[in-house]
Amino acid sequence: MGDMVTPLDRRVPHPLEQLSIGECNTARDVILSTHGVSVIDFRTINLEEPPKSLLQPFLDLEAEGRIPKPDAYPPRLARVAYDVISENKVFEFYESVVELVTGAVKVKELIDASHQAPLVIREFDHLVEAVWASKTFQDAMAEFSIPDGFEVIVEPWPYGGRDPDDEDKRYFQGLCFAQDKRSGNPDSNFYAYPLPLIPVMDARTKEIVRIDRLGTGGKQDGLAKGTHNKEIIKHCKGAEYVPELLENGSRKDLKPLDVIQPDGPSFTVTDESLVEWQKWRFRVGFNPREGATIHDVRYEGRSIVYRMAISEMTVPYADARAPFHRKQAFDFGDGGAGTCANNLQLGCDCLGHIKYFDSVNVAADGTATEQPNIVCLHEQDNGIGWKHTNWRTGRAVVTRHRELVVQFIITLANYEYIFAYKFDQAGGIVVETRATGIVSVVNIDEGKTSMYGNVVSPGAMAQNHQHIFAVRVDPAIDGPNNTIVLEESHPVPTSSDRNPAGNLYEVRQTPIKESGGHDAAPEHNRIVRIMNPNKTNPISGKPVSYKFKPPPTQKLLAQPGSIQARRATFTQHHVWVTKYKDNELYAGGRYTLQSRDEVDGVADAAKRAENVENTDVVLWSVFGLTHNPRVEDWPVMPVEIYQLHFSPGDFFTANPAIDVPSQRNLSSTLHQKKKGNCCAK
Repeated sequence: MGDMVTPLDRRVPHPLEQLSIGECNTARDVILSTHGVSVIDFRTINLEEPPKSLLQPFLDLEAEGRIPKPDAYPPRLARVAYDVISENKVFEFYESVVELVTGAVKVKELIDASHQAPLVIREFDHLVEAVWASKTFQDAMAEFSIPDGFEVIVEPWPYGGRDPDDEDKRYFQGLCFAQDKRSGNPDSNFYAYPLPLIPVMDARTKEIVRIDRLGTGGKQDGLAKGTHNKEIIKHCKGAEYVPELLENGSRKDLKPLDVIQPDGPSFTVTDESLVEWQKWRFRVGFNPREGATIHDVRYEGRSIVYRMAISEMTVPYADARAPFHRKQAFDFGDGGAGTCANNLQLGCDCLGHIKYFDSVNVAADGTATEQPNIVCLHEQDNGIGWKHTNWRTGRAVVTRHRELVVQFIITLANYEYIFAYKFDQAGGIVVETRATGIVSVVNIDEGKTSMYGNVVSPGAMAQNHQHIFAVRVDPAIDGPNNTIVLEESHPVPTSSDRNPAGNLYEVRQTPIKESGGHDAAPEHNRIVRIMNPNKTNPISGKPVSYKFKPPPTQKLLAQPGSIQARRATFTQHHVWVTKYKDNELYAGGRYTLQSRDEVDGVADAAKRAENVENTDVVLWSVFGLTHNPRVEDWPVMPVEIYQLHFSPGDFFTANPAIDVPSQRNLSSTLHQKKKGNCCAK
């Protein structure tokens, strides 16, 4: 490849358009040329978004229809994460930023050794290989009697937070199961047969360094281990979910329900990033860490959001028995949601007329290949939008609540998460998360129950846990300078001069002046308003705004000072408000893998105690579910849905959906009534 890097020869891409395969390969070549004979192991290559000071003016000009000349575009940058491996097998983790047109390295950062690089999937492959090559593991398995026809399965997992006496090494661990191979179906559910041991691998030597033994006891056994029988899965029972293995098959009385769009969709997509639908305009991005990202959201040309993304998700488990005190995933920070994104299937994950967005995968040698169909865009009907019937004339005017959905799905071992950004015709935005997949189970002795979870199948105990999400919103309500206001509704004491009948309640608004954390208060109907104090609604006379109600979900339940709590201080509040800073994107910090503490996360940003009135602010919403599993979650749990609703508050001068057509759906048909039905005529 030499030391020379040829500048890219192609049209000038939009600053928010994803990197092409050619651009990724150019960034790879630049990095290889700067490290000489060292061995380079690439982790990720993705778009480095331009600084806001350069991108915002560009987007404003673009919204006005005045596209700058190519030489006025912000520099096209790529962020490259990679390991440099010296001759004595010392690994150093770097993150560099490459200017693609000139081939210049703008940033070259050696990451402090106290941080671990986010994992890549091939490291999980190394774990499985190391387990099968380990005599220590073979000896441990010899303690059990596994029936003929079963095969041991190793499920790689992040190590979790390191204990105080853990060495400063890079570890991975494997959860172990037995799969019933007698059906000959490779999709037979192995989670039904958990095994009570966890092999731990040193990622640098690729050797199994120890086997952690797991407790299998019930309430009467406490933290004790070794209560199991040699025939470790004899009391377990198969639990299949693929249709061909279901004992009674799939139900036969379900008829097709089709989404038909005979004239095609109402949206258009340009540059594989710009989406225009009705009065909305925004761009879709994608990166290995956050998955799909939303940029430059405008309605009828008015700015609403500069950038929106899922920032982090942590899943701490509540089993007190070692090593489960470490069982805590950071599904965005540990390995990246984007790297685990599904290849979405037409007619399965999204219905109707679908537009798919692709991304790029990077191999260890830096070679880029296409990652297809990782984001889908489609319209969907969500019931009635608005309706009124004139009771005098009998005329009803009704519109449908149509949404434009940007969706991606990630699979993380046993769990699936579906993330969607939904835009409606009334100016509303919804961020939706759906949790499904298979609950994480451990072996439990026959006939016992546990305080750490629920027995969902014989021999399989699903541990109690939480899923706590953080959504980062960089608002731009009619411009970059906004103020966050907490709005509450309070009863007013009965008094002769102010509330003689006792029916009055008052609305109180408290501007947030300094960066910090706040909580939901459903008892006061606490609303978070994102206001532009510099622009007034001509009808109400109030500042234009968007609002949302913080979901009053449980915060982290682990004790303060615990390894779980120290690693996830972003879970201390439902709402955080900080002042904007370039590249400050991650609620749990840049590096979460094996962390002992949250570093450079939203809590640290809030500690700067900066002025956040009438300035460029960032809003972080934290919410989630406390999942105490039920039998109905087995073998695959129905989706658990949580939504964050953003809606205009005196942003418009009337209902923005008042002009949505009130059309009769001609595809709808009348169900044939049976004879004798009292409603049939």
